[in-house]
Amino acid sequence: MSSRWSDRVSQALGLRLAAWYLGTFLASTLVIGGLTYGLLASSLEARDHDVIQSTLREYAARYQAGGLPALARAIEIEQRSGRREPLFVRLVGPFEDVLLYSLPETWGAFDLSELAGGPNAIWGQVRARDRNAILEVATLPLGGGTVLQVGKTSESRDELLSRFRRVLLLGLTAALVIGIAGGLFLTRSTLKPLRDLRDAVQRILNTGQTNDRVPVYGTDDAVDELSDLFNAMLARITTLIDGMRNALDHVAHDLRTPMTRLRVMAETALATNDPVKQREALSDVLEESDRVLSMLTTLMDISEAETGTMMLTRSAVDVTTLVAEVIDLYEDTADEARVAVSASVAPGLVVSADRDRLRQALANLMDNAIKYTPAGGRVEVAAAREGASVVIRVRDTGAGIPAHDLPRIFDRLYRGDQSRATRGLGLGLSLVRAYIEAHGGTVEVESAPGTGSTFTIRLPNSREEPS
Repeated sequence: MSSRWSDRVSQALGLRLAAWYLGTFLASTLVIGGLTYGLLASSLEARDHDVIQSTLREYAARYQAGGLPALARAIEIEQRSGRREPLFVRLVGPFEDVLLYSLPETWGAFDLSELAGGPNAIWGQVRARDRNAILEVATLPLGGGTVLQVGKTSESRDELLSRFRRVLLLGLTAALVIGIAGGLFLTRSTLKPLRDLRDAVQRILNTGQTNDRVPVYGTDDAVDELSDLFNAMLARITTLIDGMRNALDHVAHDLRTPMTRLRVMAETALATNDPVKQREALSDVLEESDRVLSMLTTLMDISEAETGTMMLTRSAVDVTTLVAEVIDLYEDTADEARVAVSASVAPGLVVSADRDRLRQALANLMDNAIKYTPAGGRVEVAAAREGASVVIRVRDTGAGIPAHDLPRIFDRLYRGDQSRATRGLGLGLSLVRAYIEAHGGTVEVESAPGTGSTFTIRLPNSREEPS
C-alpha cells in the first residue's frame, strides 16, 4: 500500500517537474524567438528607410545640379544597370503637376492617389489592393514648391520575415520535442536520489535492518545534503540500537552471577529455622541487590554516554576546585592505606563540563590509584594546559598494569589479574572513558609492572568563567 502511494507521489511530482521544465523551456524559446523576430523586422525596416533616404538625397542633388533631364537620365541608367533595387520615384511641380514618374510594372496594385504630395509630407504609406504589401515613400521639398518622392515596397523584407517565421515555427516544434525529452530526462535524473531514498526506507521497513545506506552522487546540492543527513540518521539509529543490544547482552550476561548468589542466599534463609542465620542471609541479599542496582545504573550510564544520548549539564568548571574536592573526598581512604596524595594544578584552568560526571570520572581514577598502590606509595594529580586542551594526569607508584591487560582495561566488566583479588564491578574505568568521551575528550593510560600507572585525561579548553 505504502509503495503504491509513494509511486503515485513520485509520478505526480515527476509530471509537475516535467511540466515546469517544458513550460519554462518553451516560454524562453518564445521570448528569444519573439525578440529576434522583432529585432530582425526593425533592422530590415531601418535598412529600407536608409536606402530610401540615401536615394532621395542623391536624386535631389542630381536635380539641383542638372535639372529634370539629369535626374531622368540617372534613373534610366540605374534601371538598365540593375545596380539598385526597384524604386518608386516621382517629381511633383508647384501646381501638383507630375514632372517625372517612375514605377516598376509589378507595383500597379498601389493606388498612388492616396499618397500625399504636399511639401509637409515627409513619410507616407500606400497599401496594395491585391496583396499584403506596403509602399513606403519619403518626400523631400526641393524649393519653389517642387517636391521629390522616393519609395520602396516592403515585399522583400516581408518575404524574408515570412521565411524567418517558418524557421521559427520549425524551431518551436523542435524545442517542444527537446523540451519534452529534456523534461523527462531531468525529472528522471532529479528524482533518482529521492527514489533511492524511498527504496532505502522501504527496505528498512521490510527488513528492519538499519545498515542500508542511500547513494550519494557528489553533486553537492540539496538532494545530496538530504541523502547525507539521512545516512547520518541511519548511522545514529544503528549506533543506538547496537548500544542497546550490547547493553542488554552485558546485563543478561553479568546478572547471571549475582542473581545466582541471590538465589543461593534466599535458599539458605529458607533452609534454616535459625533467626540469626536468616537475618544474615537477608542482609546479604540486600547488599547483593544494592550491588546489582549499582551495576545496572553504571551500565546504563555507560551505554548512554557511548551512544551519544547522555544529557550533560555543562558549566564552566574550575579544575583546581574540582581536584581539591576529589582529593578531600579520598583523604581518609588514603590515610588508612598509608598512601600520600598530592596535587599540582596550574592556575586558571577551566573546562566546559558536567561537574558531577567529571568529578565521578576523576574519583574513579583516584579510587583505583589508591586501591592498587601499596602502603608508603604516593598518588599525584597534576593538571596543566597543553595547546587547546586541559590535561589532567593521575599518577601512582603502584604495582602497574601488565602489558596484556592494557588493551582491555577500559572494557566493561573486565578485571585484570591483580584486580580479581579486590571487590568491585569492573566498570569503573569503562565509566571514566564513557564520561570523558561524552565531553569530547580522551583518556589514555601508560603503565608497566613495577613502575606504577599514569592515566591522562584530555579535555577541550574553555574560555568561560567558572561557575
